[in-house]
Amino acid sequence: MDFDIDYQPSFALLTVSLDADESIRAEAGAMVSHDTTIGMETAATGGFLSSIKRSLGGESFFQNTFTANDAGDVQLAPPLPGDITHLGLRDEAVYVQSGSYLAGDAELDVDTEFGGGRTFFGGEGLFLLKVSGSGPLFLSSYGAIHAVDVSEERPFVVDTGHIVAFEDSLSFSVRRVGGLRSTLASGEGLVCEFEGTGRVWLQSRSADALISWLAPQLPTQSSD
Repeated sequence: MDFDIDYQPSFALLTVSLDADESIRAEAGAMVSHDTTIGMETAATGGFLSSIKRSLGGESFFQNTFTANDAGDVQLAPPLPGDITHLGLRDEAVYVQSGSYLAGDAELDVDTEFGGGRTFFGGEGLFLLKVSGSGPLFLSSYGAIHAVDVSEERPFVVDTGHIVAFEDSLSFSVRRVGGLRSTLASGEGLVCEFEGTGRVWLQSRSADALISWLAPQLPTQSSD
């Protein structure tokens, strides 16, 4: 189904307009407000094991499904300041980085896939969300979102902390920036090199970089 949406970039606030009997599923904590015509149900989507796997991918164990008893709006927002982008999936799949899944059509399959050591994206762990099927998907970022088209003639390298999502038609490998000295001295960590034909979505800011900057500023408790 196709939703009527109103996205306000200044506020990173997404408004989804639902007709009667339409539903949208969102991460726990993403809801800002909704009309009284909208009902909400919280559940471990896909069952206990699927919810455990999804939580390993950095998302919440429970998800909220909003269903319209009559036409009405749902307002959603991500936890970090940044953009929201809308992907219209049509019997296809994308891989989503931890924390970037905001909401999607209730018919989309949201699962967690183990990818081995190559998916060790900084502090993100060994799991990525795989979102597949047909319907609207909404992704959020820390900072602005920028889409890059990768081709066989144009591979692409990006810092792992800046990846939002990528199409499953792409292959990728994770490596350090140069040698060990370059990795330590450049301020960069791991990078991901994408090959093939498909699209990558990037975020202009990195939560890991924010944490690295913030940690030394925090007061420490005296041993006295």
